[in-house]
Amino acid sequence: MLGRSLAHRTLGGDARAHIIGRFEELFIAEATAAGTPLLGKTLAECRLRELFEVTVVGVWERGRFRSAQADTVLGPSTVMVLAGSRQQLDQFNEFFCIYHGAAGPVLIVGGGRVGCATGQALARRDLPFVIIEREPLAEATSGKVVRGDAAAIETLEQAGIRETPAVIITTNSDDTNVYLTILVRRLRPDVQIISRATLERNVSTLHRAGADFVMSYASMGANAIFNALRRAHVLMLAEGLSVFPFRIPPALGEDDC
Repeated sequence: MLGRSLAHRTLGGDARAHIIGRFEELFIAEATAAGTPLLGKTLAECRLRELFEVTVVGVWERGRFRSAQADTVLGPSTVMVLAGSRQQLDQFNEFFCIYHGAAGPVLIVGGGRVGCATGQALARRDLPFVIIEREPLAEATSGKVVRGDAAAIETLEQAGIRETPAVIITTNSDDTNVYLTILVRRLRPDVQIISRATLERNVSTLHRAGADFVMSYASMGANAIFNALRRAHVLMLAEGLSVFPFRIPPALGEDDC
């Protein structure tokens, strides 16, 4: 589950909207503004709702979520959270599919169970990836494997740190993940960094180190148990931010979701 969640947050170096969850016919997706005509414009100037009928419900900036406002400016590190139907998102993608960022494979640091599961999820999305691991992999993988220490710049260079659109850090040591996040952010200020956290208390530390998204065992486990017990559908976007359907009060004039 953690590997799939980490893979779902990977944008993959293009400007297309990548679906991260759905509620029946409503899809939740993410898209970056980098490398597109949207860069430097406000949401009002982008006219996304008018042109493609998609709704920007919020934006991510280096791990911080903000509600969308008309004067919200889209910067090089901005990730938009979009909501719409499959058809509306397809219209968005038809226009923005020509814009591409980095063209290299996604880097996965750590070839354990979580790292291999992340690679399998990326393969299902047809995204190329490279796994960096010091020990022989216990599971077969369809991606390239670079044997070495990810803390060594030579290893990162061999794996393609200069060309990759995203780095996913999956080791089971939070201290190691913090160090690697700092190192990768210094080498590539523009790259997307997604990290795993074993302990929830280290989530904020990883964000301060430069991670764009962090997923922890504690929050993911709690979310899965809640959905199972309540037979609910709560979509966890990131630490501290979840999306769920809510029935509109009768006072608003509709008895609908």
